[in-house]
Amino acid sequence: MSILPWQAEYWQRIDQLIADNKLPHALLLAGHKGVGKRAFAEHLAKRLLCNNPRGSEPCGQCKTCELIQHETHPDLLHLSPEEAGKVIKVDQVRETIDRLHGTAQQGGYRVLIIDPAEEMNISAANALLKTLEEPGNNTLILLIVHQLGQVMPTIRSRCQRVEFSLPEAGLATDWLAEKLQLPPEKAKGYLGLAQGAPLTAYEWKSGGAIDLRANFLGGLADLLRARVSPVALAEKYQKEDLRLPLIWWQSLLGDIVRIQMAQDEQPRINLDMRKMVDSVAKQANASRVLKLYESVQVELNAIQRHLNPNKQLLLEKLFFDWKELSVK
Repeated sequence: MSILPWQAEYWQRIDQLIADNKLPHALLLAGHKGVGKRAFAEHLAKRLLCNNPRGSEPCGQCKTCELIQHETHPDLLHLSPEEAGKVIKVDQVRETIDRLHGTAQQGGYRVLIIDPAEEMNISAANALLKTLEEPGNNTLILLIVHQLGQVMPTIRSRCQRVEFSLPEAGLATDWLAEKLQLPPEKAKGYLGLAQGAPLTAYEWKSGGAIDLRANFLGGLADLLRARVSPVALAEKYQKEDLRLPLIWWQSLLGDIVRIQMAQDEQPRINLDMRKMVDSVAKQANASRVLKLYESVQVELNAIQRHLNPNKQLLLEKLFFDWKELSVK
């Protein structure tokens, strides 16, 4: 992936640091998930390892670029959870550090990308500290962080932070429309669902998550119409990764809360669910809606912290509360 259009300012700063030979040994790339932090890290690694870079761009033709393209470059290391939804373990960190401390096989930089860095457990984070303090020459560690508050202060203090904000909506919409070959209005709708994060919108649409969202929210509509029971719907989803469904549900509840808090028309995220949103906002008790919104957030936080709640019971409770919103 080439440089994302909303990251030009960041690249100007990085290019200057490289030109002045002042690139720090560790960069903490922080910000909303889906704004391109991983793409930035990968591109920076390619730029540093390339034999013939052209400004911010790697040449794409040298031996180094070929190795990176085939994911076989010995001096580009990656550290992520072994399984989705799991933590980065201390043994993974130690093994990667041993490789990082070796001599660069291509004679240049050694680059380590940790994604997401907040998924390191305490032991893993502590194992990384000494390397952050004494990384060695021509070593760059890139820590990708979606939730900065979950990163140990001792890790944060040893890195130079780069804050990635959400891109300007028009720029992100144009990029998304071009990538997905969609009309701008359609792309704008998907961008809204992803709360302004263009890469999240792209992944949801191209990876089929948008269809999963429609099915899940359709199940919520069926609950309101008594076409399915909370227990049956919970059984359908109790083996699934619940992070995205809970994010979508909270977004829907957020629309309802905003409408109930003001009489005039409020900006909506879930434009395709207008009928259900309006119906619930009109009939439901506002305090119950807000309480359910908070409950969904609590359960989402628990899942993100790997607390492994009982999904069947979790969903049954939330689905029952949703079904009862309009009960007087």
